[in-house]
Amino acid sequence: MATLELIGFGSTGWGALLLLATLMTLAVTASALAIGAVLGATISAAKLSGRASLVALGNVYTTVFRGVPELLIIYLIYFGGSSAVTSIGKAMGYEGFLGLPSFLAGALAVGIISGAYQAEVFRGAYLAISKGELEAASAIGMHRGLRFRRIIIPQVLRLAIPGLGNVWQLSLKDSALISVTGLAELMRTSQVAAGSTRQYFLFFIVGGILYLILTSLSDRVFNGAERRANRSMPTAAMGKA
Repeated sequence: MATLELIGFGSTGWGALLLLATLMTLAVTASALAIGAVLGATISAAKLSGRASLVALGNVYTTVFRGVPELLIIYLIYFGGSSAVTSIGKAMGYEGFLGLPSFLAGALAVGIISGAYQAEVFRGAYLAISKGELEAASAIGMHRGLRFRRIIIPQVLRLAIPGLGNVWQLSLKDSALISVTGLAELMRTSQVAAGSTRQYFLFFIVGGILYLILTSLSDRVFNGAERRANRSMPTAAMGKA
């Protein structure tokens, strides 16, 4: 009974805080995935451009942010960003330390890491598109913008779904590292609950179970999206024909 009360939703329980922390974990992961999608699409386009300078820039980005430890990147973004904001504040006449918000720093850091992986996912998806489709579109006079909107984007998104699912799971686990910034996400709240109650095993097990629930539900969502995208392809092809 004491254990149930401890992790319950009553006045002395941690259940509500763990639930809020789980929602915070989802929010920061979704924000990071959106940031990473923009960066990944940009870097992928650079690597596919054929221009040596852009290809080199894209390679540097993916090599650095896939090779440097995630925790180090989070530290650099959080503390480096706070230093930059403080310097700007001093230049504008404000005295004192200005810290970068933990949520923003975490979403940016995990988003930058996610972008490096998404760039390779998008690049591989583009290279998997049948060249015959692109040639046929050009042969019927479809201009570049229309070809990009009607053929390239739908095909890239369909082919990228499995890879994006893996990137989402990676970002979900990387979000645990944001606890070092003080953000009350799932890992941080589990640590605080464990330290406050001295029930380390209990709360870390509960935290692990919540992470497993999130990853399992995420798998179902991405698998469903993949099946739906694959079912829609014959219909779309018949419509085009």
